[in-house]
Amino acid sequence: MSWLLLLAAGFFEIVWAAAMKLSEGFTRPLPVAVVVIGMALSVGLLALAMRDLPLGTAYAVWTGIGAAGAFLFGIVFLGEPLTMTRIAAVSMITGGIILMKLS
Repeated sequence: MSWLLLLAAGFFEIVWAAAMKLSEGFTRPLPVAVVVIGMALSVGLLALAMRDLPLGTAYAVWTGIGAAGAFLFGIVFLGEPLTMTRIAAVSMITGGIILMKLS
């Protein structure tokens, strides 16, 4: 159950990060509201997951999901560049998450 909570926390980290970009510097009320709600849900679910998961593992997986998810959101929805260097970076992040989960 803790891993599901952590996955949900990571999803909401992607949500708030994307909404922050769409808020245009906190000038658009709806995306700002999504940022605040997404952050609250993300951190709250992370806290619940940390009841059973080690701090280092939970935090690394949470930030990794957020980083990789925001990377993909930017490429798919915002037209951000997909370069070999960026692919290598997100691959290392993803590999680190998998290794952390296995350890």
